[in-house]
Amino acid sequence: MRTNHQIKVEQQSEDEDKFVFDVSVEGDRSSSHAVTVDKDYYKKLTDGEEPAGNLVKRSFKFLLQREPQSAILSEFNLSLIQEYFSEYESKLKN
Repeated sequence: MRTNHQIKVEQQSEDEDKFVFDVSVEGDRSSSHAVTVDKDYYKKLTDGEEPAGNLVKRSFKFLLQREPQSAILSEFNLSLIQEYFSEYESKLKN
């Protein structure tokens, strides 16, 4: 049976090139993650039509459907997901 994960996303900073988020996941265990989202990548996936934090949350839901919570890196750039899961961008694009 799958664990029902609670995902909390908080924006820590933003500059002209990127957003930085702290993400906490509560499930079988607690975990914290530092996630960077390049603005160009954010626009590629969302056309700027949703808050970047929503994209991060949807990305964590995507990951948790495919791997255990313990396998998610503690710090990563969101674009890295595509390297591990080739369907990521097509599933997340608006």
